[in-house]
Amino acid sequence: LVWAVLCKKMEWQPDEQGLQQVLQLLKDSQSPNTVTQRAVQQKLEQLNQFPDFNNYLIFVLTCLKTEDEPTRSLSGLILKNNVKAHYQNFPPAVADFIKRECLNNIGDPSPLIRATIGILITTIASKGELQTWPELLPQLCNLLNSEDYNTCEGSFGALQKICEDSSELLDSDALNRPLNIMIPKFLQFFKHCSPKIRSHAIACVNQFIIGRAQALMDHIDTFIESLFALAADEDSEVRKNVCRALVMLLEVRVDRLIPHMHSIIQYMLQRTQDPDENVALEACEFWLTLAEQPICKEVLSGHLAQLTPILVNGMKYSEIDIILLKGDVEEDEAVPDSEQDIKPRFHKSRTVTLQHEGGEAEDEEDDDDDDDDDDTLSDWNLRKCSAAALDVLANVFRDELLPHLLPLLKGLLFHPDWVVKESGILVLGAVAEGCMQGMVPYLPELIPHLIQSLCDKKALVRSIACWTLSRYAHWVVSQPPDSYLKPLMTELLKRILDSNKRVQEAACSAFATLEEEACTELVPYLGFILDTLVFAFGKYQHKNLLILYDAIGTLADSVGHHLNQSEYIQKLMPPLINKWNELKDEDKDLFPLLECLSSVATALQSGFLPYCEPVYQRCVTLVQKTLAQAMMYSQHPDQYETPDKDFMIVALDLLSGLAEGLGAMWNILCFQDTMPEVRQSSFALLGDLTKACFPHVKPCIAEFMPILGLNLNPEFISVCNNATWAIGEISIQMGTEMQPYVGMVLPNLVEIINRPNTPKTLLENTAITIGRLGYVCPQEVAPQLPQFIRPWCSSLRNIRDNEEKDSAFRGICVMIGVNPGGVVQDFIFFCDAVASWVSPKDDLREMFYKILHGFKDQVGEENWQQFSAQFPPLLKERLSACYGV
Repeated sequence: LVWAVLCKKMEWQPDEQGLQQVLQLLKDSQSPNTVTQRAVQQKLEQLNQFPDFNNYLIFVLTCLKTEDEPTRSLSGLILKNNVKAHYQNFPPAVADFIKRECLNNIGDPSPLIRATIGILITTIASKGELQTWPELLPQLCNLLNSEDYNTCEGSFGALQKICEDSSELLDSDALNRPLNIMIPKFLQFFKHCSPKIRSHAIACVNQFIIGRAQALMDHIDTFIESLFALAADEDSEVRKNVCRALVMLLEVRVDRLIPHMHSIIQYMLQRTQDPDENVALEACEFWLTLAEQPICKEVLSGHLAQLTPILVNGMKYSEIDIILLKGDVEEDEAVPDSEQDIKPRFHKSRTVTLQHEGGEAEDEEDDDDDDDDDDTLSDWNLRKCSAAALDVLANVFRDELLPHLLPLLKGLLFHPDWVVKESGILVLGAVAEGCMQGMVPYLPELIPHLIQSLCDKKALVRSIACWTLSRYAHWVVSQPPDSYLKPLMTELLKRILDSNKRVQEAACSAFATLEEEACTELVPYLGFILDTLVFAFGKYQHKNLLILYDAIGTLADSVGHHLNQSEYIQKLMPPLINKWNELKDEDKDLFPLLECLSSVATALQSGFLPYCEPVYQRCVTLVQKTLAQAMMYSQHPDQYETPDKDFMIVALDLLSGLAEGLGAMWNILCFQDTMPEVRQSSFALLGDLTKACFPHVKPCIAEFMPILGLNLNPEFISVCNNATWAIGEISIQMGTEMQPYVGMVLPNLVEIINRPNTPKTLLENTAITIGRLGYVCPQEVAPQLPQFIRPWCSSLRNIRDNEEKDSAFRGICVMIGVNPGGVVQDFIFFCDAVASWVSPKDDLREMFYKILHGFKDQVGEENWQQFSAQFPPLLKERLSACYGV
């Protein structure tokens, strides 16, 4: 048998039938059929129960040279997943066998198999095995000296992965600092005749630059000299790694580069134009990093004339970009978004965010390409890196950059080729922040040209024009509105309704920026703006809807109470509430919508009232759901997932928005609104907000309390009920500060509790509120005890134990302590109410015990016997069992 010959050296031997079974499984797993795939998954789970299944996998990978490479490699990848998931359960013999086989076969003739073995070695090493596999690093380093190219290359591939995964560990005492041997070893291979080996060697050393590993710092000059020696290497991968090393050294050891800075800059200027885009991108990072160094201005001034055109040239879309961006597809608004287009969104808690001042690189093209529809393009590329570099350099050199830039710009902005024109518009946007002062004289000519570009026939030109104009919004708004603001706004609103999704997105983002700059300047155009934004609701696919919410929220923040006009509310609120009703509680799209509604509620103030209750209820539900999930998770972490707390945070933020928006308006609202339903809702909301975010409500209490007192009118049962409940919630929060208001509300409450035919819920709420008032202000309420104690006890004896009942009874106990005489006539009702408790908290039970025994001691044993003889048998039993009276 072939495998018997191949594996003479090994003590473990596969069973031929088992081997065939594993091979069949590997073949099946390459089938495109999902049913077969599912069967393979099940089979894998079964086989994982047998420890030596992993021996078969390593055997196929390393020994079964007769099999095709994809099958062998797949066997190794399945083994890698098993190592990741279950390595700690491998029997020692299996683990040793796998390790030995990996090291013996790292020089397999196939690059694919070598790479797979390298990944497997690294995965084992990363499971904390570097400490327990002491021969691994010495052996790999030894194998680098092999005469056999494959062995050297395979070992280097494995070492590079280990350096990437475990760089800190390699420089630690835990392993006796193997780097001290490894770094000098790697440096020797910079001169190797194979470009692949040279590339591995640099990549290995590069892993230790940012962490400033001591072993590397000790050889830093040799390292830099070796890099310079490879500067003109014919292999693009080597050049890329040289550039990457120089960029990182610039960050951590600029002192060592300064003596060579002139030639390094010359080199990087060349490499930024490298025919290989990956090399050009690494080199372009150099300018971004240099801009952050204090020496930037001094060392780069003399090179701006060369650098500027290179960066500008790098800002053109490449042909591959245009294909990936579907640059020839002009109308795609009807094409549904695919889910992977939509990046996960995280809630920003309610804080005012400022526009960035420091020209962070990532922010640069944020509204243009950062959310590109194609994953390959949303990655960093030469165009984005060049634009970011130009942005940061504009912030360093300010107007000194313009003499090098303006002559180029003229040729670009009016170029007949749309790709060139587009890059010119991007350049103009990139320098907006740094060169604003110097650009001002040219803006009266440039802004109209950009506004005209918003109508270009190419969608990619229209979208970049949106972004660039947003970068100059501050200047536009500082001019008379008719000059630029009005034409810009008119065109941007048309672009919001563009038939291309990328343009819609860019226009919406740009409009949000314009809103922040223009603020109340937009008030005259509100009707027109809202018509457009609302129309977009019916037009937009999923991804752009999220940006539309942001534009609406920003509009509300920018124009504030000017939005509170019935015609605007009628336009805006129905589509927002429709979306609100469509979305499920667990849908992440609620975040941007809640943020948007929060801004709208704050702006609309009283105008938001009709929408308060449904929005409010949903927020409370979201908070309760999240708390419940958190509770489940803390009790059973194995069965439940951690809840997404963002839902709760966003909901609470919206509640604060409601409180802010309505706070100042409630006075007038509750007072003036003749509709009982509106008063009813606003009192419910007031009570709820008192519970949820009292600091927002407290400043208005002095205005609210007289209104609440006036609405304690049982003619309107629901209004009266909600007002009563709100007073109780406010009492709990206010504590002793409630004193000035007791006189406004207590007489009405006492009257309501004594009225015949009052509905049960109103009686219960009234009793709870009287109890709560008495708890915080016993001196003021206790004198009235005889007026309400009997109906009070009767209405609360039937409700279940809960927090509200608890707080009310504490109040009664405190009041009895202040005015014991007030309860004597009706003491039997108090006894009956106490007996209605199933399980009061210990301290409350103690209060009951003291009052009952105090009364008994006061009247004496004989009188107590006569008194308790009137008790129904059940009551007698309960008091005796629970309180010993």
